[in-house]
Amino acid sequence: MSLLLESIKLNKPYLYRAFSSLEDGEQHLHRLIELDQYWECLKQPVQKVILPSRDLPKDTVISGEYDLLYAGGTLSLLHAAVMAGKYGRKVLILDRQTPAKSTRDWNISRKELLKLSALGLFTESEIDSFIVRQYKNGWVEFYQPDGRQKRLVMNNVLDCAVDADKLLGMANDKVKAASNSTIIGGSTFLCCYQFDDHIVVKIADLQGRVFYYKARVLVDVMGVLSPIAIQLNEGKPHTHVCPTVGTIASGFENIDFDTGEILVTTGSADTTSAKGRQLIWEGFPAEGSKYISYLFFYDEADSPNDKSLLALFETYFKTLPEYKKQGTDFVVHRPVYGIIPAYFHDGFNRTREIADDHIILFGDAASLGSPLTFCGFGSMVRNLHHLTGDLDRALSDNNLSKKHLEKISAYEPNVASMANLMKYMCFNAATDEPNFVNDLMNEVMIVLDDLPQHYRQAMFRDEMKIEELVVVMLRVAWRYPKVLMATWEKLGVQGSLGFLKNLVGWAFSPVR
Repeated sequence: MSLLLESIKLNKPYLYRAFSSLEDGEQHLHRLIELDQYWECLKQPVQKVILPSRDLPKDTVISGEYDLLYAGGTLSLLHAAVMAGKYGRKVLILDRQTPAKSTRDWNISRKELLKLSALGLFTESEIDSFIVRQYKNGWVEFYQPDGRQKRLVMNNVLDCAVDADKLLGMANDKVKAASNSTIIGGSTFLCCYQFDDHIVVKIADLQGRVFYYKARVLVDVMGVLSPIAIQLNEGKPHTHVCPTVGTIASGFENIDFDTGEILVTTGSADTTSAKGRQLIWEGFPAEGSKYISYLFFYDEADSPNDKSLLALFETYFKTLPEYKKQGTDFVVHRPVYGIIPAYFHDGFNRTREIADDHIILFGDAASLGSPLTFCGFGSMVRNLHHLTGDLDRALSDNNLSKKHLEKISAYEPNVASMANLMKYMCFNAATDEPNFVNDLMNEVMIVLDDLPQHYRQAMFRDEMKIEELVVVMLRVAWRYPKVLMATWEKLGVQGSLGFLKNLVGWAFSPVR
């Protein structure tokens, strides 16, 4: 048994037992500890990783020159495969771990996935090959002490379980098949140097050797740990977060393999931490007898709550029987985890920094997705056509300054407005009754159940129109007047004005 696993045996016994049974348990524990360092990183002075050209050592040897250098080897593969295959760009992908390996699995609808086929990235048969299961419908349900919660059932929403590693592996193969493109694992981004017409990126390999690469554009896809995002946003890259842990496992009892459970609560808020948190489950069937289950909560990035993934995993394994009963043949095949970021745009349009000269941020590094449903994967799939086409035009026209690159964005006004609803799901023991989140969301489910089917589908696919959101908000306020006081407590004056700005920006934005 490794010393690292032994170090958690006493204070996290449930996590210890689960990870000790995994062949790569120590490796996942290392990744979790690395991700948990993020919270301390935010408390430290901002590290400067974007440096002026004059700071580049005079004797620097350039190891290669590319159109695009991607830092991060997961969602970047989708973008890079299009840029290399469709547009013929010379790309380099660097990843500090193993490229094309994800710490999470995804679910999405087939309709959204077909956008990848329309773009020419995958054929429909290739898409079907990494959809490991498509189920009939899904539902959302929030706990009520009297058992009278509304179960909202919907079709064609998050109804396809995707094998993330297989999808990424296929994209990885397409990048490798393109001429003059390279993928390197075990390479850590250190810093970059900005020149007038290019950028030089400094990296280190697993042996500590340093290399320099030249590119016209550095694409930051390093997720929430991105030091570039932290610097560009002056140490505050996210306003809200959703710590998430779970497993791909088999051996649960009484699993319905034809149904996905999109958002489920089994009790009132957990008030054992400093501020309290409403724990939420998600579950959906995967390949064969496997089942994916997640436990997560929404929170302000700077709240005093314990947002450690290690601690949340301990809670997951301890409380899993309250959600799904494990049989005698229960086995964990792989843990899944991550920190899903969110950003409140206090304005009529995007206010988060997502670019600089010869630098652009995508995925969780840009934090433009919605943590409620779609997250980084869905945002990338939905916006891939213009994130690739617009960047190719910028390269062709040599428009690679910040003012041009920041227009190439996954920002969607409707998603920015809808993401504000996440604030109502951030439990606060100082202002909220223990079942507040459940009570409010149960009323939302009742309202949606009384409306035509497309309302619920639009809300959970981040496709809602502004007039539809207004209808839902007014009906919820009529049924549940407490939401008006909650709005004041959750958003305050500045947050309420910001929400209104988001709505105005959405109302006047052109349809993409």
